[in-house]
Amino acid sequence: MKLHVIWFVLVLALAGCVVPETAPAPAPGRLPPAEQPGVAPKLDRHSAVRNFAAVVRRMEPVAERICIENTRNVPCDFQIVLDNRPGLPPNAFQTLDRRGRPVIGFTRALIRDVRNRDELAFVMGHEAAHHILGHIPRQQQTAVRGAVLGGLLGVLAGVDETGLRTAQQIGATLAVRRYSKELELEADRLGTIITARGGFDPVRGAAYFRRIPDPGDRFLGTHPPNAARIEVVRRTAARLER
Repeated sequence: MKLHVIWFVLVLALAGCVVPETAPAPAPGRLPPAEQPGVAPKLDRHSAVRNFAAVVRRMEPVAERICIENTRNVPCDFQIVLDNRPGLPPNAFQTLDRRGRPVIGFTRALIRDVRNRDELAFVMGHEAAHHILGHIPRQQQTAVRGAVLGGLLGVLAGVDETGLRTAQQIGATLAVRRYSKELELEADRLGTIITARGGFDPVRGAAYFRRIPDPGDRFLGTHPPNAARIEVVRRTAARLER
């Protein structure tokens, strides 16, 4: 049964978690949030690259130190990469390379879409938190359990081999989506701490959520509402200041 969900686990590990999976169009006659008056314009390419390099220099050692402090037998040597391929949407992701080394990736569009180094640092802290909290193996285990349950239901329903694979895939998808919002909020909490330890302002960084599409509180959605994420960051940052 595990073999039937490998494709899903791989896609899940590589999927971005900053930008929701759907982007609703702005209402007629309204400017998108990034074009509203008073919102800083996108960075030019050179400024974006300079900011990215500066944030990586400060955030990478902090993320690695927090990883070492909070895990056992987990690789903490982060590799932070920039995907320069043109045409990719703003996105960031966390995955593992073939040797198990944690990788945090950013598209060129994302580093230009953030408006300051605090926003970029928060995104980086959030992605590092996914690794430190063990979200990929947790998602994989959840997917396998869901696939097993889906497969059992398929067997009871008397489906053929194709139907069985479909039942397993549906079970894996539903199982992971059920907990994906919770994992995102967990990463926001720890990401706030990592960002603050790196010398950046996580509350200012979380303002990025005000400009990206709000997924709302959809049933089995992959991301929590943006307002909920901002509130988690504010509460966590307030506790750090006490």
